[in-house]
Amino acid sequence: MFRPTYPIRTARLTLRPVRSDDLDDVYAYQRRPDVTRWMRGAGPRTREQSRASVLAMTGEDALRAEGDCLTLAVVERTGVIGAVELVWRSEVDRTAEVGFVFHPDHGGRGLATEAAAALVDWGFAEFGLHRVYGRCHARNDASARLMLRLGMRQEARHVASYLFEGEWADQLVFAVLDHEWRSRDPG
Repeated sequence: MFRPTYPIRTARLTLRPVRSDDLDDVYAYQRRPDVTRWMRGAGPRTREQSRASVLAMTGEDALRAEGDCLTLAVVERTGVIGAVELVWRSEVDRTAEVGFVFHPDHGGRGLATEAAAALVDWGFAEFGLHRVYGRCHARNDASARLMLRLGMRQEARHVASYLFEGEWADQLVFAVLDHEWRSRDPG
């Protein structure tokens, strides 16, 4: 089993496992159409749907086997402002996928980049990953820019590769390798 030493602290944030008492903060962003806009098969959530989501995330505190998801609450002084996740995609290839979701009221200050970078750094430094990748809808400019800020390169544009809201959509794939991560300029 692989688990970060909690909490993970950055200059402005604390990353820790999601707790059931995070419901109000999580619901505050999960109920927003602008947050769920690019999530496949997800619309704004009701409070009960957010409760189920939080309950599921509380069990995602470690990577035990390939396919597991590590989901961490991102906490600023005001409370939980989002979540970052690392999904263990391949044990043999030492590969994981990064994901993130944040309350838009906390955008524009680099907090999402700071949080995602902390989790990716743990993945390379402590978990021993070789490659981390991320995916987003081709029109999700905010997510694409965040992955570029992380130092990931765009590796692919999968044209009309998945159904999104009843239409074929393009998907962008970004990635970074462990040696690239170590040699990047984090500033």
